[in-house]
Amino acid sequence: MQPTFGGIDFGTSNSTVGVIEDGQPRLVPLEGEQVTLPSAVFFNFDDDRTYVGRRAIADYTDGVEGRLMRALKSVLGSSLVHEKTRIKKRQMAFTDIIGLFIAQLKTRMEAHTGQAVGPVVLGRPVQFVDDDAEANRNAQNELERAAQAQGFRDIAFQYEPIAAALDYERTVQREELALIVDMGGGTSDFSVVRVSPERAVAADRSGDILANRGVHIGGTDFDRLLSIDSVMRELGYLTQTKDGKRNLPAAYFVDLATWQRINLLYTPKARIELSQLRYEAARPDLVDRLITIVEHRWGHALAGRVERARIAMTNAPAAHVDVDLTGAHFGVDMMRERFEATILQAVERVTDTVAKTLADARVGAADIATVFLTGGSTATPLARRSILGLVPQARIVEGDMFGSVGLGLAMDAKRKFG
Repeated sequence: MQPTFGGIDFGTSNSTVGVIEDGQPRLVPLEGEQVTLPSAVFFNFDDDRTYVGRRAIADYTDGVEGRLMRALKSVLGSSLVHEKTRIKKRQMAFTDIIGLFIAQLKTRMEAHTGQAVGPVVLGRPVQFVDDDAEANRNAQNELERAAQAQGFRDIAFQYEPIAAALDYERTVQREELALIVDMGGGTSDFSVVRVSPERAVAADRSGDILANRGVHIGGTDFDRLLSIDSVMRELGYLTQTKDGKRNLPAAYFVDLATWQRINLLYTPKARIELSQLRYEAARPDLVDRLITIVEHRWGHALAGRVERARIAMTNAPAAHVDVDLTGAHFGVDMMRERFEATILQAVERVTDTVAKTLADARVGAADIATVFLTGGSTATPLARRSILGLVPQARIVEGDMFGSVGLGLAMDAKRKFG
């Protein structure tokens, strides 16, 4: 029996796997009937097992002793990828943890198809790291090595917005120019692509891809900015030292607000530094809250509450975050208007990238017939308004928010390996 092929969308927040069944792309159920798998790994210290996805998050939320890792894709191409994190008595490289997660995707894909997985197309952002060609090459190589370590041998890569374009093209009735907008948890990627029913069957589509650009901004960045502007102020951010000469160092608060950096605060060295920070603080009561959250390893839970508040403000003008720990009890009200002011510069970088994509393609706004939206962060009202404002006459099509890339990668795998 020939090994099967497919596509893997390893995302910052969620991942999917696509295969071809009965000639059509399908997403593989990865957790029960769910076709998305949250990109989370939990090392359970109670039973010495490793869990992924919703089970990983549930164990952590339920207070099981262990270590939660999220937003692992964001370390690719960064200095963090070469560091190790402590899991009980052992040190593990971040690339090895990424490999553990990819292994689970492979196992679940094989369980669904009943066949060994052979060739695979991995999705990648246009930019893992902004404006750094060497770091982007390194990031792809790191992801490839992590996949190879799990038994994948024949690996190809495809830009995530191009994969989304392939998914969209299945629905078009005539030739048109489409702007593909893929805003996920860690990156925002854009492509201008010529699509049509006739072109969909062509083996070589390079001439139809007019431009690709990306920027390392996504939902986790919006979470970080929201957290720093609101929750971190309740933990001592922007308060002064007791001698009144300076503010407390921002780095600890930024780490706690950044998904992939939270675990850096759980080291013995960081704990000692936080104790010294409390001694120097004009508001030690606020730093006590920070220390309590770190001691309880509650950083990811706090980030999760901020994320849920940010998502709630997609459809509501306000949201609220409660923290109720012994030694850290407080609430934070958040307003969408202030949140949008907080993320304005980040969104302006996103829209500037879209404008440059159109310029690279040498097309005007009036030439774009359709804007195809995919990725959870396209629901962010300010980002959505800003992007669509660049092409006001275009038709808006919303794809599978979390599945379009995985479906397109399966189609690309069929082109390359089928």
